[in-house]
Amino acid sequence: MDRPPELFARESEWSDLTSFVEQPGPGTRLALVRGRRRQGKSYLLRRLATAVGGFYYQAVEEEQSQALAGFGAALGEHLGIPGGRLAIDSWEDALAVLEDLPSKDGSAVVVIDEFPYLMNHSPELPSLLQRFIDRTRDGDGALRLILCGSALSVMAGLLEGTQALRGRASTDVVVRTFDYRTSAEFWGITNPATAFLVDAVVGGTPGYRDLLPASPPKRAGDFAKWLAAGPLSPASALFREDDYLLTEERALSDRALYHSVVAAIASGNTSQAAVAQALGREQRSVQHPLRALEDAGFVVAIDDALRSRRPIYRIADPIVRFHHVVTRRDLARFEDRRTAEAWEDAQPRFRTHVLGPHFENLAREFTFRFASSGTVGGQVASVGPAVVNDTAQRTQHEVDVVALTREQDGSSRVLAIGEAKHTTSKRTLGDLTRLEELRELIAKKQPAAAEGNLLLFSASGFESSLKIAAGKRADVELIDIDRLYNGT
Repeated sequence: MDRPPELFARESEWSDLTSFVEQPGPGTRLALVRGRRRQGKSYLLRRLATAVGGFYYQAVEEEQSQALAGFGAALGEHLGIPGGRLAIDSWEDALAVLEDLPSKDGSAVVVIDEFPYLMNHSPELPSLLQRFIDRTRDGDGALRLILCGSALSVMAGLLEGTQALRGRASTDVVVRTFDYRTSAEFWGITNPATAFLVDAVVGGTPGYRDLLPASPPKRAGDFAKWLAAGPLSPASALFREDDYLLTEERALSDRALYHSVVAAIASGNTSQAAVAQALGREQRSVQHPLRALEDAGFVVAIDDALRSRRPIYRIADPIVRFHHVVTRRDLARFEDRRTAEAWEDAQPRFRTHVLGPHFENLAREFTFRFASSGTVGGQVASVGPAVVNDTAQRTQHEVDVVALTREQDGSSRVLAIGEAKHTTSKRTLGDLTRLEELRELIAKKQPAAAEGNLLLFSASGFESSLKIAAGKRADVELIDIDRLYNGT
């Protein structure tokens, strides 16, 4: 089944779903589709249902009686029933109708979008679906049932532990954000420096483009004007997007606490101990909120590339980080539309806590996804940050990029290390010397790292002396923002 041309860069998700609906054999099969809001899940699933003649239903926040009436009306319209409505008094009745749906090309396809809304008033639904799937697994008809939702913790929880649907889903599709190169193409931004600025604010969420009244900036000089008309405007739907995203995760009930944890991480407190200290709490008291935020997709726990069980916490959504660093810290002035002066005062923290971390993220993504084996020194298995101890100096050093390869015996070996700096200054020979010293520290415990490549990432370029030195060495790679977006 060909992907509709309007489904931009969703080849893998379309392929996974079409493979699911085309599974041969009778009986009921279940798939889950999940992802943060505005990733295009509904857009994708509506076109899938249209392509196969399936039934698509999108739930909304309402009472059970209204939901059943709406479901019956949608089913009646799909089946062409005169009057366009089926009388459905319970979800058992609804499932009985689904069992007898006419099929196209061998199987009937049913999509229930925003499934968590139904669970709010009908928590018995997963159990009813379990019984329905088990009863019809080997039946005469063929039904392909797809449940979709944006509440990540709820959707992931459907398949965990002793939950009713555990073991019943044959397909689990996660609709992720676009990578930074795909995002630039989607927004139509050809200038790498400008594309980076936009990505640092809205990330790879395609749905944000339709919420902004102004066209995306074509050059960096237009960026502030674009922000003022969009994410920094109180009239924009994106002005409180961090609040909207947090509110839809019902498990995060103590919003003040979770906002405080997110704000602490966004301000550079990336370990559990640092978050606890920022909040003035004991370390163990932040374990639950960190885990809950991670389950809900707001926070990512990245393992230290060189030491196990030492997670480094990062904000997953750029728009959430942006608002916690920029907008929420000066909310009164932004709400009062004193945008120019508030934005001017926000510049230091924007550069330090938004642009800096985002540039590091893109450096790791480039190394893992786009860099050639010649650039990195081999086949990359994983990439992450790391903290390196210098026992002689009694200090620690953060390494932005550590690329590992997997050996045949299952062990990991350091291929390359790198530093990424988004500053107005060009990188110098001193930066290369520092990276060499870090490689020596790592090699004391992992001797093979002594042969690893050195990657220097810079948003502002490199001094000529560094370029000359790098040109004479096979183990040094200089990666500017143009190469980050267009090279390998």
